[in-house]
Amino acid sequence: MLRGRKVGLRARHEEDIPILQTELHDDVVNYSRSELRPWRPLTPGSQDSRLVVDDKEQGHVSFSVVELDGGSLVGTVTLWGIDNHNRSAHIGMGLRPSSRGKGYGTDVVAVMCHYGFVVRGLQRLQIETLSDNAAMLRAAERNGFVREGVLRSSAWVMGEFLDDVLLGLLAQDWKPDSQG
Repeated sequence: MLRGRKVGLRARHEEDIPILQTELHDDVVNYSRSELRPWRPLTPGSQDSRLVVDDKEQGHVSFSVVELDGGSLVGTVTLWGIDNHNRSAHIGMGLRPSSRGKGYGTDVVAVMCHYGFVVRGLQRLQIETLSDNAAMLRAAERNGFVREGVLRSSAWVMGEFLDDVLLGLLAQDWKPDSQG
């Protein structure tokens, strides 16, 4: 397990999937704000392919996020779009509604920076988020990510176009204890 100040990142357990599916996928608004593709219902008994981990897949690595105190499930985080040639990847995160607003996001991003830069030897990490996602913007910036651009009206979310903010962090600019 990778450990931060408040959270740990561990392998996905089978019992995590129904909780994450109910609280992250089945919430149409949340899903629409976090995905590039439109929401669609899943047949009862089927599982969201984003939540089932394929250990042979090299392009992304998914973790379940748990509280260090007590081990309860906080959410999910993924290092995706891993490009081993250019040594870059993207961070994507989803926290359960009951876990939001507790500072977990900042800690999750910090642990993912450690994983990306130290464990994987990457040069660049990137986060894309909606311009009104103050929590994710704050978590990224507290860990040293810099706003590099805005993709105007690039996300179709629940009947309107929203801007996406692109944030980046280079290994040489990362300060492991920079979260505030």
